[in-house]
Amino acid sequence: MIASVAGQVTAVGPDSAVVEVGGVGVLVHCAPGTLATLRVGEPARLATSLVVREESLTLYGFAADDERAVFELLQTASGVGPRLALAMLAVHTPNALRVAVASADIRALTMVPGIGQKGAQRIVLELKDKLGTPGHAVDAALNGAAARPAWRDQVHSGLVGLGYSARDADEAVAAVAPEADAETAAGRAPEVAALLKSALRALSVR
Repeated sequence: MIASVAGQVTAVGPDSAVVEVGGVGVLVHCAPGTLATLRVGEPARLATSLVVREESLTLYGFAADDERAVFELLQTASGVGPRLALAMLAVHTPNALRVAVASADIRALTMVPGIGQKGAQRIVLELKDKLGTPGHAVDAALNGAAARPAWRDQVHSGLVGLGYSARDADEAVAAVAPEADAETAAGRAPEVAALLKSALRALSVR
């Protein structure tokens, strides 16, 4: 198993990054929050999880070991593969997922694209004794709605990481805000990867 990669970041995209390790560019699939911490040309270390399939080897990267641990535990639930586990970490932090599972918060889990009510109930049933104790995360989760929307900082950081100026990033974030607001009004969590793609399109047609 490849437990981590460390090296210079040579590329950052909407859903993956390339880290040069020993002269080899390693493609690592990441959640938007992790991608937002990466900068092209700067060194980085990612905790990784290698998913082996008959036809492919796919490496997933995380800013922290805890994210990787939760990513792997999520996949022990029926119907949760690596893509869905990564989507769950794109919408919720590891501690927020612990809170949601521990409190059987079906609404929070169904905010993740691809998870319906029955799937959320199954995840709660199968993971309630596996993810660990939320601890201080409860207060953070309860107060999260009043905080600045996380997608704004993640999209902004992602654009800056791709080489855009802070001013351009501000304008692009403003351009996609209505799209994010519409998702929130519909009871869905804005998908950072989708918003980042929309922001890139907005910048390309200026």
